Amino acid sequence: MDEVVALASELIRIDTTNTGEPSGTRGERRAAEYVAERLEDAGYETTYVESGAPGRGNVIARLPGSSQRGALLVHSHLDVVPAEPSEWSVHPFSGEVSGGYVWGRGAVDMKHMAAMSLAVARRFRRDGVVPPRDLVFAYLADEEAGGVNGAGWLVQHRPELLEGITEAISEVGGFSLTVADGVRAYLVETAEKGVGWLRLYTRGTAGHGSLLHTDNAVSRLAATVARLDAHEFPLALTPPVRDFLAGVSELTGVPFDEDDPSAVLGRLGSVARMIGATLRDTANVTMFSAGYKDNVVPSTASAIFDCRLLPGREEAFLREVDAVVGPGVSREWKSMPSVQTSFDGTLVDAMTAAITAEDPDARLLPYMLSAGTDAKAFQRLGIRHLGFAPLRLPPDLDFTALFHGVDERVPVDGLLFGTRVLDRFLRMC
Repeated sequence: MDEVVALASELIRIDTTNTGEPSGTRGERRAAEYVAERLEDAGYETTYVESGAPGRGNVIARLPGSSQRGALLVHSHLDVVPAEPSEWSVHPFSGEVSGGYVWGRGAVDMKHMAAMSLAVARRFRRDGVVPPRDLVFAYLADEEAGGVNGAGWLVQHRPELLEGITEAISEVGGFSLTVADGVRAYLVETAEKGVGWLRLYTRGTAGHGSLLHTDNAVSRLAATVARLDAHEFPLALTPPVRDFLAGVSELTGVPFDEDDPSAVLGRLGSVARMIGATLRDTANVTMFSAGYKDNVVPSTASAIFDCRLLPGREEAFLREVDAVVGPGVSREWKSMPSVQTSFDGTLVDAMTAAITAEDPDARLLPYMLSAGTDAKAFQRLGIRHLGFAPLRLPPDLDFTALFHGVDERVPVDGLLFGTRVLDRFLRMC
């Protein structure tokens, strides 16, 4: 409790911006060395490794447990997405502590969890705590660009560092959602959508902009992009989404209609955007490229869609895309799989006990994340993953808008709550 706020602030002050380009990534090594120094100061032996790209630092430390059960991986990523200082109330890499919040890029995504796990790991080692199973603490690079130089690289090139791990916890779960006066649900991520990148491109006839054109690559692609961007994929409730909506219905008394869950969504506030995105596949255009001079009709045009798919839906999704796109437009596709597990077992029991010890009336509910995490890499080793980075949040805080958003911040009270919960959880997991 004495150091977690300072750890979060200091981690935020290390600019670990990841633009997705090797030349645009900075600070990961400094952040990893910061973590390693504090783990070693508490008595850990740490392993620092970089991928083939210089400076992409990853740190791993293991705390032996009292049994031969499979180890639990507690992982955080140290990189963050870019931030434009002119848009913020405070400098995004100030780590300012004011107004009851720790401010800065990465405060919720996800240096708060890095700070909480680091504070608990240090306490356990200093106090001689022996957990019920081995705990592996990992602080990773490159999650914001797919984990190629972080989790993905470790799984492919250094799997021995992850030996014996059967389960893992990490970001975007364990946070509270106030669904009625004094009624809080804590969302535990048991699934996340698959991710796909769809590139559409067209070819036409190049020529002077003053002439008549019946084979314009730009206009053909623009019409296609508009159709696909406006297309609504079919409603399909997966088990974690159905269980979450049913749980909210039970807590609020709002009827849950599986054919039209809008009434329950209406009780979720800002979180409805994220939950709503898990009811169906989505395809959002993010890039459009065409032309090289204002009086030349170009021969090519291309667009990129960020696609998020429900488990088992890839083939059906692509058939539907092809039907919407139609002839005259080509596509390229690459994807990463979805993640899904059940909401049961000793790990979930420990989460429930740890949360309710701090918030007795709390109810834990499974949910599906609309985005993706490093879980996609670790599941290749058969590691079961749950999103659990506990936070108790103010009812009026638009938490999901803070991910990659302006004025990202985490409540100090929430950070202290989460550290207490994580401490309890790791002692009984």
